[in-house]
Order: sequence, then C-alpha cells, then structure tokens
Amino acid sequence: QAQLVESGGGSVQAGGSLRLSCAASRSTTSTRCMAWFRQAPGKEREGVARISTDGGRTYYHDSVKGRFTISQDNANNTLYLQMNLLKPEDTGMYYCAADSWGPTTCISARETPNFDFWGQGTQVTVSS
Repeated sequence: QAQLVESGGGSVQAGGSLRLSCAASRSTTSTRCMAWFRQAPGKEREGVARISTDGGRTYYHDSVKGRFTISQDNANNTLYLQMNLLKPEDTGMYYCAADSWGPTTCISARETPNFDFWGQGTQVTVSS
C-alpha cells in the first residue's frame, strides 16, 4: 500500500503559480500510476492530470493543458504538479492519488481509472 502526503497549496492571485508536492511512503506497484484531482465547493471531484511512472507518459484535463505540468522524482518517491497562469476556477482542494494501473489505462483520455490510494488534500485558492 502507498501512503500519500500532499503539500504546497496556498492562496495566490490570478496569473500566479504554485507547485504542489505529493510524497509517497514508498515506490511500489501501487504507485505505477499517479494523479492529481481537485474538488471545488459544491462540485464533483475532477481529474486534473495523470502520469504513468513506467515511462513518464502523461494525461491532462483540457482545462489545464498548457498551464499545468505533472512530473515525478522517482529517487525521492515524490509527485509534483506545477501550476502556472492560475485562474479563479482552479480554486479547490487538490488530492494526490495512486494505483497500479499500467501506462495505457493510466493516461487514457476516454476514461478516468479508479484510484485506491489518496492523500488528505491541500487547498488552492486563486483570487481574481
């Protein structure tokens, strides 16, 4: 099993940047596929970005393409989400997730795979 701890959230003005981090307790098959989700108040949770740790292939939600970058530091079992040109609609609780999906399923644009392991979340607030 993987234990995930997010950090890096905060409050910024529109156009600003933040970098979220997610420290995994260890690298196992449970962390072959890692992702960032977010949930705004009153809205459903949505997937933001995913990365397959087997090769580094990625998927991004259309709303963040060109602004957010998901990356990994395998040596330190850490996942990152660099968020640039932030907008007020990016506000929400951001969650790190992990599971054992292979690359094809992990980055599928057709369907978001289920994730068994979740962090506690970190709040991002973007003001206009």
